[in-house]
Amino acid sequence: MGFLAALEFLTVIPSPLRREATPMEIGRSLVYFPLIGLGLGGALYGLDRLFALFLPMALGSVLIIVALILLTGANHLDGFIDTCDGMAAGRSPQQRLEIMHDSRAGGFGVVGACSLLLVKSISLIFVPAAFRMAALLLMPTLSRWAIVYAVFAYPSARREGIGQIFKEQANWQSMTIATLIALAISVLLMKLLGLALMAGIWLVAIIMAIFLKRRLGGLTGDTYGAINEVIEVLVLILVPLIYGGYL
Repeated sequence: MGFLAALEFLTVIPSPLRREATPMEIGRSLVYFPLIGLGLGGALYGLDRLFALFLPMALGSVLIIVALILLTGANHLDGFIDTCDGMAAGRSPQQRLEIMHDSRAGGFGVVGACSLLLVKSISLIFVPAAFRMAALLLMPTLSRWAIVYAVFAYPSARREGIGQIFKEQANWQSMTIATLIALAISVLLMKLLGLALMAGIWLVAIIMAIFLKRRLGGLTGDTYGAINEVIEVLVLILVPLIYGGYL
């Protein structure tokens, strides 16, 4: 049930569950976040190979980013937009949370989303063909692991909402299993260089989470989405850099 709950939460793929997941099932779903990310990465890599048959790499790369947005229902991107609005416009933690809770996108959020998608697309365009499989598989895998880390390690800013449900159910067991899964996938794809990639991802996740916690008094579902989006970009940048530094 935890896997199906993770699938329903992280993608637009309909779950065979004909009811809402219980809080316990939602909590257990954290373990499967890296695996769902790996599945998304597999779909993106399949599209990459397909597009390479008849499209220029630049256009194919942009379409892959669009496909990721569609597969996830823009869920994490929406959180990034709300977080940009709250961080830029709010003067106090409470005001920032209220702005982020507003369903309307502000100017800062729109600019932030456009900048994010531009950097993400260009980063993928410049990933060499030899490294594209690792980059596309690890981009959604490690970004979803970063969500698990943020949920587990930092307090929730709200006492209601999906973010609080995840926080209440997060524990050492789910964090450890999710980390081992992410580590195994990283090492399988990049050998020991995968450890360097995860270390870099973890450091940035820590910095982002601490910053957001200080500005909001804790983390929310929107900030989990923002962390996910930034880590996706970071993976696309770091994979060729790490490979290039050791080849």
